[in-house]
Amino acid sequence: MLLRRCALVTLEPRERIDFDLLDLVEGGGGLAMRSEWVATVPHAAREIGVSAAEAMALGEISPTAWIEIEALEKRHPRELLDGLVAKGLLVIQGSTEDTRDEVVRRTGWRCAAATLHYTSRWHGVDTEAVQRQLSEQYGDALLDKLGPAPPTVRERTTRDRRIPLAAAKPTPLDTLLDRRVTCRNFDATRALGAGEFAAVLYRAFGARAVDDFAPGVQLLKKGVPSAGGLHPTEAYLLVQRVDGIAPGLYHYHAVDHALEPMRLLSADEAAVLARTFVGSQAYFLDAPVFVIPVTRFRRNFWKYRNHAKAYRALVLDVGHLSQTMYLAATELGLAAFITAAVNEVDIEQAFGLDPLEEGPLAVCGFGIRAGERKEVEFDPLHVVWKDG
Repeated sequence: MLLRRCALVTLEPRERIDFDLLDLVEGGGGLAMRSEWVATVPHAAREIGVSAAEAMALGEISPTAWIEIEALEKRHPRELLDGLVAKGLLVIQGSTEDTRDEVVRRTGWRCAAATLHYTSRWHGVDTEAVQRQLSEQYGDALLDKLGPAPPTVRERTTRDRRIPLAAAKPTPLDTLLDRRVTCRNFDATRALGAGEFAAVLYRAFGARAVDDFAPGVQLLKKGVPSAGGLHPTEAYLLVQRVDGIAPGLYHYHAVDHALEPMRLLSADEAAVLARTFVGSQAYFLDAPVFVIPVTRFRRNFWKYRNHAKAYRALVLDVGHLSQTMYLAATELGLAAFITAAVNEVDIEQAFGLDPLEEGPLAVCGFGIRAGERKEVEFDPLHVVWKDG
């Protein structure tokens, strides 16, 4: 049997504090502090407790060369090796764990980025329930608990040393930017027009040109920048109310400017998924279309292999795409939103995505703003809501 360590694993020493009745009885504080090691393994998408001996062994076993278990037994107890295999930290050649671990290797993840990505994914989180728990725990004293917020601007000189800059001459872009307000009040009674739907998708996610950069390498020109012109982030959609398009899950083909149906849904099924995707944030649920930016990691990592900045570039992609979607929607008199408080695991399962190869970093959406404001929106310029 051939073994090797999984491709990516991080080890973190943690301190756990437990109540200790015996310590309390003996006159102590009643708290016992215990040190432990926790391994984070992206291919297994979980944290795993390990002993100090297991942690030491992991540092001594190669992640690249396959080794006969008999050879490893000369340095490590068989029981320890079997435990690491059971935990997925050592993989057996040809096993299911080996197959999943090979996807990590093929995709080209950097260890720190993979750990960040997989430890920040949610599954089944209800943000409304979390807010209720915070309210019950802290009531009106949350600000007292957190302390004052940092100032809006870091001031590096005194006011008299600042160099005033010329005021920008107002242009239509200024008007558009002033009207760009995150929407929390969508009209649940109206469907989004097919033309408006298509226009926003094209302007934010559509490819304006395909460039044959080199044999086997095609780059895309979109309305946003992307590292290396690779544009690895694509749009997956949950459609609730769009004229001429049935409720369901879709993928947007950026080159053909077309929808690829993945699964049709009833209106009720679509509403349930909408709530799940955004962690029950009620003010987004009536948006007629959710746009989920999904990153194909290998498309980026193919060029930027094990690169310290590769994952950061993917996060930037989502920011560029969402802002362009906001502006495209605002120009048409529509409203938009983006949220990072999403249940990534549920989204991956709904669209059939392998999280080692592609996954969502946020959820966006756009549609028609309601005529009545029920939820608070941040509109300090009073451009959208004239009554202030």
